[in-house]
Amino acid sequence: MSLPLARYRPVFAAPGTLTFTLSGLLGRLALAMNGVSVVVLVADRRGSYALAGAVSAVGVLAGAVLLPLLGRLVDRRGQARVAVPAVLATALPTAGLLLCVRSGAPAWTLFLCWALSGSSPDLGGMARARWAHLHRADPAVLHRANALEQSLDELCFMAGPVLGMALCTTVAPEAGLLAAWALGTAGTLLFAAQRATEPPVPTRAARRAARRPARAKGLLRTPGLPPLLAVFLAAGVLFGSLEVTTLAYTDALGRQSAGGGLLALVAAGSCASGLVFGAVRPRRPVAVRLALGTGAMAALMLLPTAAGLAGAGVPVLGAALLAAGSGTAPTMVSGMTLAQRLLPAHRLTEGMALAVSAILVGISTGATLGGTLAQHAAPGTGYLLPSGAAVLALLAAVPLAGKAD
Repeated sequence: MSLPLARYRPVFAAPGTLTFTLSGLLGRLALAMNGVSVVVLVADRRGSYALAGAVSAVGVLAGAVLLPLLGRLVDRRGQARVAVPAVLATALPTAGLLLCVRSGAPAWTLFLCWALSGSSPDLGGMARARWAHLHRADPAVLHRANALEQSLDELCFMAGPVLGMALCTTVAPEAGLLAAWALGTAGTLLFAAQRATEPPVPTRAARRAARRPARAKGLLRTPGLPPLLAVFLAAGVLFGSLEVTTLAYTDALGRQSAGGGLLALVAAGSCASGLVFGAVRPRRPVAVRLALGTGAMAALMLLPTAAGLAGAGVPVLGAALLAAGSGTAPTMVSGMTLAQRLLPAHRLTEGMALAVSAILVGISTGATLGGTLAQHAAPGTGYLLPSGAAVLALLAAVPLAGKAD
């Protein structure tokens, strides 16, 4: 592993890059803690997993709506000027949620507070915008930077739920959410303080000139962007359905506690493959790499599907999920790199946030479909959902493969 990691040194050649990467990691760890923390909090204090899941889903959808709006503000005003007040604004609704849960307030107050707390900025999108600004002239180094970002995302989604669950169960049900808010706020403030690596804000004249064609066609009419968003949406469905199906499957086996470990294996496979993929110098156009990545993802997702339908035990399913996870990172890395190529520079953060929103909507949809299938079908049948989603991602990516870099 030392050789692949050594290839990432040029990514950090610019001063301040390591600092904003580490501070952004704190913020993304908090995001990974939020889901399990709010579910455990509401379920423990209100005694309803149905209510807890619904509150969590509303928060995800609210974030999907708010992220592109915040991204547009970031592109117009700058990262620090938007990120700092946005993350500080989450304090009141987060505190409101904690108070409403404890005081027995009506259920609608929980939905409202958690939806309003979704104003945290997209640190992953802002970090990728910084890499695009710093390494736009060197596609190979930018490819490695995007691979590193994807691997860090997977690392957070391995550690975040475990940390959130540990705090909620050993300290207090509120501890996970409080720690997530503190880490997210600290990480965002430290990230925003790194002004030297922040992309420059377009001048007023440049914004006016760019706004004219933007009004005419809109961001969603950017050539190649709609099918790319479809890839991200399908990937989100894969993630959401895979998570719920795995938890339901282990529960049916009487091994509920193994569910978290199996999901960590998916993230571990993706993290490792992301680092290796980034270390390899790209030789094909990025749209072709995306199509190949979705093809590999679809093929590898057949492994847990076969294991689940065959009623395999936890060890076999774990090996299948580890292998399947290795197919997701190359797809996400290539997709984010292609987004950076397609989007106009003055709307890059907004466009990256739109990509994340597509993933979030897909996760929410996949989790809902996975839960419904787990409720009404035999254990393991739900693995057909992530397999189908991977095929849809491939179908959306193939038309993009003809694009040149």
